[in-house]
Amino acid sequence: PTDSSRLLFPPDTMGDTEQEAQNLPDTRDKDAPVKGGLHYGVYLQLDKLFSCVDLQSSKRGETVHDEHLFIVIHQVYELWFKQILWEVDSVIKLFQSEPLDEREMLVIVQRLKRVVEIQKVLYDQITVLETMSPTSFKLFRDFLDKASGFQSFQFRLLENKMGLRHHNRSKYQQMHYWEYFSPEKREVLKAAEDADTLLTVVERWLERTPGLEETGFNFWAKYQKNVLAWLSAVRGEAERAAEGGEGAESDLLKECEKNEANFSAIFDESAHEALQERGDRKLSHKALRGALMISMYANEPRFSLPHTMLMLLIDIDHQMMRWRGQHVLLVQRMIGKLAGTGGSSGYMYLRATCGDRYKVFND
Repeated sequence: PTDSSRLLFPPDTMGDTEQEAQNLPDTRDKDAPVKGGLHYGVYLQLDKLFSCVDLQSSKRGETVHDEHLFIVIHQVYELWFKQILWEVDSVIKLFQSEPLDEREMLVIVQRLKRVVEIQKVLYDQITVLETMSPTSFKLFRDFLDKASGFQSFQFRLLENKMGLRHHNRSKYQQMHYWEYFSPEKREVLKAAEDADTLLTVVERWLERTPGLEETGFNFWAKYQKNVLAWLSAVRGEAERAAEGGEGAESDLLKECEKNEANFSAIFDESAHEALQERGDRKLSHKALRGALMISMYANEPRFSLPHTMLMLLIDIDHQMMRWRGQHVLLVQRMIGKLAGTGGSSGYMYLRATCGDRYKVFND
């Protein structure tokens, strides 16, 4: 048996029959009978919500069954985007408190974890859409006119708030992405690019990592000393193998040179800045040092939650790219290499959004 007193919406507020649940009172009707206070349907504004499923095929007198699924899936996406924006905005606001109260880190971790879990739901929704055949989609695709997922204002806003910069975007019909939005929405998108993003607030926070000070613990000097000692030992082994005539000596030396070049780009601040200009690095050199320190000391109580937070940022990037990739495959399945409804190259454009330049936290 279920203890109805512990349910969010106890059964007596849900309607006595299925028919009653389907005929919820109009949210605008002040005289509608509501048993026990605020009604479930009124609280969620279900009448208004359900009225938003408006099939274009039905307006033309030839209702296509699967258009209903297509609309509901995309509306649910937009609701989840709204929730992600709600969480990301709150995390940005917390990080803007300088210095950040360490007690808030648990809240930040919980909210970023929620974003990751929502992203998993977004990915799984694609599998529901895949139950629609390309033939069914073709029956109502022309009714979409020039409506396109590219025009999702919330998704573009989310990209900006995460920290994606316009110069890293692929051109859409050789035009700036915000040209496809109204002047009011365009201003919001521009403002989001200029304002603090999740990337910039995390960057400033990392730059303040305790232990980076040269007069104190001086993590960076210790890190360099240990890495250089390790690289020297590895090179010594590779050279001894070459002198002994072992078969893999050339591969060992190549691997050694590759490691030395990688760490050189990390230790040399000017080299790091050059990578930033190219778009291959997002964080400042000082922020990168902070991230490395947190990773090296992740088992220390003070750095445990910060490390979890950094891993969640990577997860968010990963889930975003995972969704983009699956979306590309869905589009290829549905329309092949036909142009998108918004006039883009369709599959080819979407495939271009799956590269590293669309990642925000790949440092």
